[in-house]
Amino acid sequence: MNAGLILFLIFILCLVIGVPVSISLSVASLTAVVFGGLPASSTAIAQRIFGGLQSSSIMAIAFFVLAGNLMTKGGISRRIVDFADCLVGNVRGGMSLALVLACAFFAALSGSAPATVIAIGTMLYGDMIKKGYPGPRTAGLLVVSGGLGPIIPPSIIMVIYCTLTGASVGNMFKQGMMIGIVIMLVLMVEVLWFAHKEKWPKQNVKRTPAEVVKVFLDAIPALLTPIIILGGIYSGMLTATESAAVAVVWAAIAGAFIYRELNLPDTIQIIKDSAKSSAMILFIIAASTAFSWVFTISGASKALVDTVIGMNLNAAMFCLVVAVILLIFGTFMEGTAIAVLLVPVLWPIAQSMGINVVHFGIIVCVSNVVGTMTPPVAVNIYSAATVSRLKMGEIAKAEIPFLVGYVGVFFLCVFSEWFCTFLT
Repeated sequence: MNAGLILFLIFILCLVIGVPVSISLSVASLTAVVFGGLPASSTAIAQRIFGGLQSSSIMAIAFFVLAGNLMTKGGISRRIVDFADCLVGNVRGGMSLALVLACAFFAALSGSAPATVIAIGTMLYGDMIKKGYPGPRTAGLLVVSGGLGPIIPPSIIMVIYCTLTGASVGNMFKQGMMIGIVIMLVLMVEVLWFAHKEKWPKQNVKRTPAEVVKVFLDAIPALLTPIIILGGIYSGMLTATESAAVAVVWAAIAGAFIYRELNLPDTIQIIKDSAKSSAMILFIIAASTAFSWVFTISGASKALVDTVIGMNLNAAMFCLVVAVILLIFGTFMEGTAIAVLLVPVLWPIAQSMGINVVHFGIIVCVSNVVGTMTPPVAVNIYSAATVSRLKMGEIAKAEIPFLVGYVGVFFLCVFSEWFCTFLT
C-alpha cells in the first residue's frame, strides 16, 4: 500500500477512536515508514520529532503561555476588565462591550484563544448573568471574542507560522493587530444591535472623574504589558522570544510587587500548569514535523501540489480553496497541528503563485481561530462551557450571529491582499 495512503488512513483512524492528535501524528508517521516501503528507518521518526523543536522561535510559545498564566493569577487581567468596564460599561449592553474589549486587551497579553475565554469569562460571566444578561448569548459572545487571542499579537500561531515560512514576526504582528481591531469593532456593533433588540441590561453607575483616574492608574502596569511585548519587537530591540521572556519577568514583577496578588506557592503551581500546556503544544509541533516529512518523502506532497497546479487556479481562487480546506480541518483538529501539518505543504504552492507571505499567514491564522469555535473540536466552546455550565449545543447555537461577523472579516482577508498587507 502507498505510504501516503497509510499515513492518512492511520491518522484518521487514530482520531476517530479518540487518540490525542500528537500521538495520532506520531503513530501514523511511524506506521507509514515501517509498512509503506519508504527508504528510511523507524529511527528517522524520532530524529524528526526532536529536530522539529530545534528553533529558538519556538521558545517564545512557552514564554507566552507562562506570561499569560502569570497575568491571570497576578491581578493584571482583573485590572484590564475593570478598565474596559470603566470605558464602555454605562451604555445598554455595556458589560458585553466590556467583555469584547477585555478580550482584546487580554489577547495582547496571552496569544491564546482558550486562555482568553477562561480568564475573561471567569471574571465577567457570573456577574453578567446576575444582572440579567442572557446566558447562552453571553457565552456565545465569549467564545467568539476569545478568538481575538491568536489574532491580536502576541500570537502563538503567528510565531509558529513565521518559524515554518521565514516570515517576519514583526510584520505578522502589525497586520494581526489591525485585523484584530477590525474584528473587535464588528463584534461591538453586533453587541449594540442585540442589546437594543433584546433589551439587555443597562448600568447606571455614575463614575466621578477621580474614580475614572483611579481605575486608569491602577491599570497602568497591566496596560504596559502589551507595550513592552510589542514595543520590543517593533523597535527591533528584541526578538519575539526575548520579548516573551521579558513579558514573563514583567508579569511576575507586577503580580508579586505592584498588585501583590502573586505568592510563591501560586507561582510554583503556575509554572507547573504552564509547563503542561507548553509541552502539549510543543509535542504537537514536533509530531507534526515528522508527519510532514513522511508526507513529503512518500510522494503525497508532490501529488497534492501537482493536483492543485493542474486545476489552473488563480491566486484568489487558490486562497479560497486553502481557506475552505483549513476551515474543514479546523472542525476536527487543533489549530497548532493544522498549521504545522499543512503550511509546509501549501506555502510552496502559494509562493509559486506570487502570494504574499503575510497575506497567506493571515489566512492561516484567522482560519485556525474559526476552528476553535466550530464543533466537534472547538476548544473555545469547551472553555466557555466550563465557565458557564451550559451545554455545548446551546453555546454553539447562540454564537452563530457573532461568528457570522467574524467569518465575514475572514473572507475579506481571503480576497483582499491589501487588507492583509498594507502595514507591512
